[in-house]
Amino acid sequence: MRPTNGFGLVSKSLLSFYSISKMNLKNIQETLLPNILKKNFGAEIFENLFKDKHLSVKGFAGSVPSVLVAELFLTQRKDVLFIIDDKESAYYATGELEELIGEEQVFYFPETHLEPYQIEKTQNANIVLRTEVLNKLTIEKRPKIIVSTAAALFEKVIKKEDFKAISHKIKVGDQLDFDFTEELLNQFNFHFTDFVSEPGEFSVRGGIVDVFSYANEKPYRVTFFGNEVESIKEFDIETQLSVNKVTEFELVSNMNFVTTGSKVSLLELLPSDAIIVSKNAFLIIKKLREFYEKAEQKFETLNKEIKHQSPEELFVSEEAFLKDFQKFKTIDFTQQKLENTAAVEMKMAQNVQPVFNKNFELLAEDLKEKKAQGFETWISFSGEKQKERLENIFEELNHDVPFKSFKSELHEGFVDNDLKISVYTDHQIFDRYQRFKAKNAFAKSEQLTLKDLMSLKIGDFITHIDHGIGKFMGLVKVNNDGKVQECFKLVYRNNDLLYVSIHSLHKISKYNGPEGRDIQLNKLGSPAWKSLKQKTKAKVKQIAFDLIKLYAQRKAAKGFAFSPDSYLQTELEASFIYEDTPDQEKATQDVKADMENDGVMDRLICGDVGFGKTEVAIRAAFKAATDGKQVAILVPTTILAFQHYRSFKERLKDFPVNISYLNRFRSAKQKSETKEGLKNGKIDIVIGTHQLVSKDIEFKNLGLLIIDEEHKFGVNVKDKLKTLKANIDTLTLTATPIPRTLQFSLMAARDLSVIKTPPPNRQPVDTQIIGFNEEILRDAISYELQRDGQVYFINNRIENLKDIAGLIQRLVPDARVVTGHGQMEGKELEARVLDFMEGKYDVLVSTTIVESGVDVPNANTIFINDAQKFGMADLHQMRGRVGRSNRKAFCYLITPPYDMMTADARKRLEAIEQFSDLGSGFQIAMKDLEIRGAGDLLGAEQSGFINEMGFETYQKIMQEALEELQNDDEFADLFENEEDRKKLFKSQKEVNIDTDFELMLPDSYVNSTEERLSLYQKLAEIQQKTELQQFENELQDRFGSLPKQASNLLKSVELKWLASDIGFEKIIMKNGVFLGYFPDNPQDKFYQSEKFRNIISYLSQNPREAQLKEKSGKDGVQLMMRKDGVQNVDEVNVLLTNMLAN
Repeated sequence: MRPTNGFGLVSKSLLSFYSISKMNLKNIQETLLPNILKKNFGAEIFENLFKDKHLSVKGFAGSVPSVLVAELFLTQRKDVLFIIDDKESAYYATGELEELIGEEQVFYFPETHLEPYQIEKTQNANIVLRTEVLNKLTIEKRPKIIVSTAAALFEKVIKKEDFKAISHKIKVGDQLDFDFTEELLNQFNFHFTDFVSEPGEFSVRGGIVDVFSYANEKPYRVTFFGNEVESIKEFDIETQLSVNKVTEFELVSNMNFVTTGSKVSLLELLPSDAIIVSKNAFLIIKKLREFYEKAEQKFETLNKEIKHQSPEELFVSEEAFLKDFQKFKTIDFTQQKLENTAAVEMKMAQNVQPVFNKNFELLAEDLKEKKAQGFETWISFSGEKQKERLENIFEELNHDVPFKSFKSELHEGFVDNDLKISVYTDHQIFDRYQRFKAKNAFAKSEQLTLKDLMSLKIGDFITHIDHGIGKFMGLVKVNNDGKVQECFKLVYRNNDLLYVSIHSLHKISKYNGPEGRDIQLNKLGSPAWKSLKQKTKAKVKQIAFDLIKLYAQRKAAKGFAFSPDSYLQTELEASFIYEDTPDQEKATQDVKADMENDGVMDRLICGDVGFGKTEVAIRAAFKAATDGKQVAILVPTTILAFQHYRSFKERLKDFPVNISYLNRFRSAKQKSETKEGLKNGKIDIVIGTHQLVSKDIEFKNLGLLIIDEEHKFGVNVKDKLKTLKANIDTLTLTATPIPRTLQFSLMAARDLSVIKTPPPNRQPVDTQIIGFNEEILRDAISYELQRDGQVYFINNRIENLKDIAGLIQRLVPDARVVTGHGQMEGKELEARVLDFMEGKYDVLVSTTIVESGVDVPNANTIFINDAQKFGMADLHQMRGRVGRSNRKAFCYLITPPYDMMTADARKRLEAIEQFSDLGSGFQIAMKDLEIRGAGDLLGAEQSGFINEMGFETYQKIMQEALEELQNDDEFADLFENEEDRKKLFKSQKEVNIDTDFELMLPDSYVNSTEERLSLYQKLAEIQQKTELQQFENELQDRFGSLPKQASNLLKSVELKWLASDIGFEKIIMKNGVFLGYFPDNPQDKFYQSEKFRNIISYLSQNPREAQLKEKSGKDGVQLMMRKDGVQNVDEVNVLLTNMLAN
């Protein structure tokens, strides 16, 4: 490598770079950075930087600035500040740099408020990220890269000396007095809570202090031994479990509370030898100017009676920024040089990655051409799978194409004509949206979580499986002969009380029924609940029986076996614009496997709107069509038929298949052509409403039937389908999520694929809560129309639909507005919606009747009026209608002012606003939808039962019904093997324990009653030994070592399992005596089993360990086992384990 003036250090630092690159760089086979460094990529820029100090670089392309920042950092080992003009690009750049040089060296510096002087809109997550950067600048000397935006640099920060005053280092081995900890936290303004979940909180439990410092994205758990710090670990907010150990940390309080001392620009904190790289500095300066003017205007309008800090004290003006900016070495990547600066201009010879529009022949030609011209070509892949796809496609097209690959999240490819390097990215080749990782891990402060929904609070309604619906009144201590135990206190009608021991927790569950109905308490001991339970059970048995019979018949039938995938199939799958999620991939594989074997497929695919079910159906349909079979796709509504036709046509436009559709909007001529085509085999794929199953439709060679939203069809269509389905592969799709428990029990009667993760590179919908504001309405609608999009406006009152349509027309005169609601003539409504889908209108103002089935990829803005009146699930589904394409989508929730809404509504909306795809809002919406889904699937009558007893209890009763069916003789022959049978039944029976041992979590160990409650609930759900061990580890991690009562409690869970394995129905441990009761029915199959014979032989060989006794009661004689002198739970566990091992 040539030594250059002022740049001779490259070769040395390259050597040191190689040693660290092994550490940091991700590996597919090769890594990009060392190779382009060898080629002196960017060397000329760096040379000039040391000569001229300020550079303005033109002619760059794609992600080159990020690559050069990474090189600059690695060769110079100095701090680099990378300023980008907008937030989204800053996120991408942060992601790229983290991939290129390792996460621990890259920091993102965000803005705190969205508007000057709007303190209430501050985001905690952003304060933490800002504090983290200041902490690194103040305390650490290690070089780093800081990525930031104009908006973030606009806000001033506190000086180094002020920062040191609010931070304190804590290390393992430090002697800290406990009072000192309290003092420190009070002096630092930290809040005391039960459990730490956001910055500035701390909690104390025994010798454990949890604290969330503002300078780290995760809180710390500090364990003390006496006054010495024994260990420090980071822990996760959601699970409250520790993640990894550290040796020290900085305790930093909220720097926004610091009122003393003046503030400075971030640039003043940078070391003097730092280098600033900017993208479009002229735009950054323009934004600073606009921000500052806005701040000055806002300052004028503020209340003068309160002293506010002036813009000058809080914000950085354009002049001040430029003055600081000039002090550093700077590189500005831009198309327009900054005015009045002495920057030297340089030009790079680069082009952006060519566009291939998924034409892989073109791509192969391009790569070969580049090779002939002496280019070295690299392709970045987000994962191995994409690389395999591309290689398979080249192989099938018979191209041997040379390229090097590396794993990275580069955002945009580029071609460097001087150095003959081209770098392409896979997501541009496959034409997919690449999602950035936003860095705000915990904007969860206000969110409801699923745990909140499921956890019991005093006053909640619960259902006890033996006694019906009661009210939960809290945990109480009951004194039992001097031994204290903890119980749940329940109140029934007429204030009857019921105390439930924590061992019988499996019998109670929170009542989760539909919102807004009056709940009646049951009366203890009255037969009403019993008869409801019996009725439900009988019905469930009937459903289960029919389903399982059907399943057995289907398993025996023979169908057509499709041939394995062709190369066309691979090409179709690779051109999908989103990344396949693991669920989607598994669903695709399962469907193909079912099609390729000779059984008859009957698979149900269930997944949320927009999670890629249609894609799986398209792949299956294509597979059938390439094998010469016809495919019929049956949908419930005319609109859906048209929509599916559109999406199939779009996806399969490059492939040799004929697609047609049938619905009532087609003319008689079109219909007869389609029928003719189906008869003579010219049409491969047909999509239609229930007309498809009518008598006059004949298929030449039907091989696959796809049914969308089956539960929406009427009974007669379903009956016709049954005859059709008898020996044809069937795939059913549904967007209503099916509850997990139903999948395992009733749904075992058909094969099921669940797609529950959203595509990773779907753009999140930008959601905002706004008041009814004409200006925002006008701007948002105009913006959408400018980019040729369309808008939904949801308003759930028919009487003022017309007024709103008029208002929109007035605000945006050139918008074409149409209204729609459920009281219109059906045909007219459909016609309007279809016109909207075809783009004849821009704005659709409608009630929620435009159901979630309507998919207009072009509609990317939705307004929901009076959003506080909708439940989470509805909001979730409505919002799911936008953001279905590669464009950024917006959702505006229009609500009255915050103080006029109920706290619940506010929480719901906030959860939806901050809602990430996998966030808690999503799970809550799912929970709600699941309860509806269960009703839809099982029909109206069952839906009534679910409402009467609550969903959880309904599931328990269903499980009981299946258990009882299990011993039915007719059932025994249905399953060829034990495996299939086990799938259907949960094998473990619950055993009741009655004991006078103290089995509980003492107050002194877990102080918060709510937390004890949720731990008891969690314990009741544990089914395996590994889970129990994990639960014990979690307790130790969070609360310290277990006291005797707690460890006995955990052992008693194991005792229940052992007792159930042996066959006991209930056990009693009192006054040192253990009694295990065998089934009270002497005709029970248990007494003929091998297991029972083994128990008898064990007890006769070891009479000193335990004896069999008989107890006579009013129902006859009951057999039981007795052991005396029991001191603790362990002894019994050992005995039962030995008996089972016999």
